[in-house]
Amino acid sequence: MAWLLVIVAGILETGFAVCLKLSHGFTRVWPTIAFACFALGSFGLLTLALKKLDVGPAYAVWTGIGAAGTAIYGMIFLGDLVSALKIVSISLVIAGVIGLQLSGSAH
Repeated sequence: MAWLLVIVAGILETGFAVCLKLSHGFTRVWPTIAFACFALGSFGLLTLALKKLDVGPAYAVWTGIGAAGTAIYGMIFLGDLVSALKIVSISLVIAGVIGLQLSGSAH
C-alpha cells in the first residue's frame, strides 16, 4: 500500500510541475490553485508512505515518476522538443524507478 501512495504522489508531482508552468509565475489563478492542490496532495501522500518505506528509494521513485511524467506530458501536450536522446533518457529514468522500487524494503 505504501508503494501505491508513492506512485500516486509521483503522478501528482507531474500535475504540480505542469501547473507551475501553466501558472506563468503564479500570475494565473486557476493553474496556481491547481498547483497548490497537486503539491499538497503529492507531499501529503509521500509523507504517509514514508512512515513505512525507506526514504532513499521512496524519494527517488517519487521524483523519478514526477520527472518522467512531466517530460512526457510536455512532449505530448506542451510542444516540448521530442528527440531520441530524450526518449532514451526518460526510459532510463523509468528503469531506475522500477529498480529502486524493487530494492526498497518496508519496515
